[in-house]
Amino acid sequence: MPALNLAVCWELFSDIFNICVATGCEENQQVIYQDFKPIENLNDCAPELSFTLTMDTLSLPSLNLKSGPLFLSSYLAGLIEGDGTIVVPKKERSDKGKLNYPCIQIVFHLRDFPLCQVIQKLLGHGTISKKKQSAAYILTINNLEGLIVVTRLINGKMRGAKYYQLLNLIDYLNNKFEGKNLNLEGLGFSNTPIEEDSWLAGFIEADGSFQVRASLKSKYQRVSLSFELVQSRITRHGYSMFEVMNQISLFLGVNVNEIRSDRKYPQYRIRTSTLKTNQLIRDYLVKHPLCGIKYLDFLDWCKILSYFEKGIHLENKDQIVEIKSQMNQLRTVYNWDHLQLQ
Repeated sequence: MPALNLAVCWELFSDIFNICVATGCEENQQVIYQDFKPIENLNDCAPELSFTLTMDTLSLPSLNLKSGPLFLSSYLAGLIEGDGTIVVPKKERSDKGKLNYPCIQIVFHLRDFPLCQVIQKLLGHGTISKKKQSAAYILTINNLEGLIVVTRLINGKMRGAKYYQLLNLIDYLNNKFEGKNLNLEGLGFSNTPIEEDSWLAGFIEADGSFQVRASLKSKYQRVSLSFELVQSRITRHGYSMFEVMNQISLFLGVNVNEIRSDRKYPQYRIRTSTLKTNQLIRDYLVKHPLCGIKYLDFLDWCKILSYFEKGIHLENKDQIVEIKSQMNQLRTVYNWDHLQLQ
């Protein structure tokens, strides 16, 4: 699969980030936030791959991550709960006397490097590093000012067990700034209906997938469409993920299923499969858009959903197979218009 032209991308970001090479991050190389100006068209990161998607057919808004603090805070909370970590040291120093620092880390797929940069820019804090032997980048916030910024953004917006780690971070920060009136306190789990904020969009960004299945060579040809969300049953700190997965399943009207029970890390899975449940997730993501590469997969998925809504999916199976051939890991064409900041 062709990669992003990061040499061009770095030219666009040269006044935003202090970098060491023009071709992208080396293993563990850090990209450090400095200053910023409005971002140019991110399609220039991959001009040989880009094409223009028509959003009018779905009446999708032009995505602007500056659309308000509510969008960013709930979206960021979902992103951290889906594929992030809040680390708070139990001791100030290691056994070897080295200082331990708290941090918040968010993992991004290699293809979502521009999204990682944009979130770093909006937060005004953090470093980006390439994860060793993995197609992933990690955004790490470990300076005290940055930790306070993120804590205030996501406090009261979280729905799952990682909230308990946020409480540990709040205690750490209050102790660190004792006597300086920081006065952070945990605001509890979000009680906003799941369909009314962008938390689920951030959560899907981390671990959701849009799937198309087409069995055209069998005697009975079958085409199906689904959305799937998978999470480990237990967090690294020993908390169950069932409650938050159950909240999502109740919203979508589906079940939480246990999968990979014989593996080291068993999982929970939520899957839509009916027209009604697929429409529910479609309508939610039109209102609360995705921000990364999955947004493009969502657009393609919605095109296929429209065939199902009209009852003409079998007559258009060839077109569906063609669309499927450019989705998910098979995608070779990218467009970053939805990440432009205005």
